[in-house]
Amino acid sequence: MVWESLLTDLVRGLWVTVYVSFTAIAIGFPIGLGLALTRISNVPVVPRVVAVYVSLTRAVPLVTLSLFVFFGLPAFGAVPSPVVAGIIALTISTSGFQAEIWRSVLSSFPRDQLEAAKAGGMPYLVAFRRIVFPQAARAALPALMNETTLLIKASPAVSVIGVVDLTRAAVRVSAVTYEPLLPFLSATVIYVAGVMMLISLQRYTESAIVRKYGVL
Repeated sequence: MVWESLLTDLVRGLWVTVYVSFTAIAIGFPIGLGLALTRISNVPVVPRVVAVYVSLTRAVPLVTLSLFVFFGLPAFGAVPSPVVAGIIALTISTSGFQAEIWRSVLSSFPRDQLEAAKAGGMPYLVAFRRIVFPQAARAALPALMNETTLLIKASPAVSVIGVVDLTRAAVRVSAVTYEPLLPFLSATVIYVAGVMMLISLQRYTESAIVRKYGVL
């Protein structure tokens, strides 16, 4: 009976890990893309501000960032729950890395295709949606999937602010049972299985793209 209850704790911890990680990835995706577009734009000053932001988010350890968000936001009148603070910290972190991925891909995009679309009278937003983004997304897919796996593996950092993720749940189980091997082994297997599923999804998606477009 005890082990059934502890197994439930691990499942709940797994759900929290999946929830905070993929929510941060989903929110960070448009933010990262927007930051990349802003950084390669010709708007005065703004690209430099974005570059500083991206550099800071990539340099600050996720544990420090989680603590800063959780204890810093109350100073501005916002008191987030540990889960919300964890999502915010993960989003800030991944948005910086995704911004660099998108910037690299968009900077190397052939400009002649975009110029040809403009010459044909196609508005910029339409050209970006139909020409630039599909090709850029295909090129960015491997790096984006790699960032997703790295974020999932880094997500235990949010346990420092009280988020009971999979790793924190394993710690609790080991503290109750005084048998740390099995809980941490279980958590390790779950993490490995999840990352392997993402890698398989990436390979399947890449193969589908190659079959449809002939090139990744």
